[in-house]
Amino acid sequence: MQQFTERDYKKILICLSLYLTSLFAANTLGIKLMPFFFGTHLSVAVFCFPIVFIMTDVIGEVYGKKMANNFVIAGIISIILFLFYSLISTAMPWAEKSLWARDSYNQIFGLSARFSIASVVAFIIAEYQDVVSFFFLKKNIGEKYFWLRSNLSNVWSQFFDTVIFMLIAFVGVYPLSTIILIIIPWWLYKVVMGFFYTPLSYLGIHILKNYGNGKAETSEN
Repeated sequence: MQQFTERDYKKILICLSLYLTSLFAANTLGIKLMPFFFGTHLSVAVFCFPIVFIMTDVIGEVYGKKMANNFVIAGIISIILFLFYSLISTAMPWAEKSLWARDSYNQIFGLSARFSIASVVAFIIAEYQDVVSFFFLKKNIGEKYFWLRSNLSNVWSQFFDTVIFMLIAFVGVYPLSTIILIIIPWWLYKVVMGFFYTPLSYLGIHILKNYGNGKAETSEN
């Protein structure tokens, strides 16, 4: 059974913080669209969401499949809890002095709740697919070529995530033609962003494997 030191747990906690922060940034900021090439659109979530998938690959590479799955479970629980809080907060009555913010608040956090539902469904399917694909490729390709395993698993997982999320989150908000014009560039751009983030993945793996690994009390996973 794999042994973790106290320093390992601290590094895992930092990685989990980056993972969950990127996930929540994508869910809450992702409603904003920006213009892209040829009349297409991109959500601003493209800057933070690739970190979510890359982080599970990095954690899986260093600490194994079980720990990568634990990150996915943490993400699912966090999204569901945020959805629960959002539903409660939007359902509560408004004090008169805060009515000026009601419409904007309900619109933004109502959509955030819908984003959370879309994210839960897409996240469960895409993230588990990413972990399974990554370790399937690792088994068949071998320990080397992390960049290839990570990016190949990223292509399909990002496709599933983008299509499922966009359909649930934006049907009825934007026309279907607009949704399609968001899906295609967003998927491709996230894949490209994942490729460009690959050096950061190697840096993360190097830090997790080589820094702060002094003698410390170990505990079982």
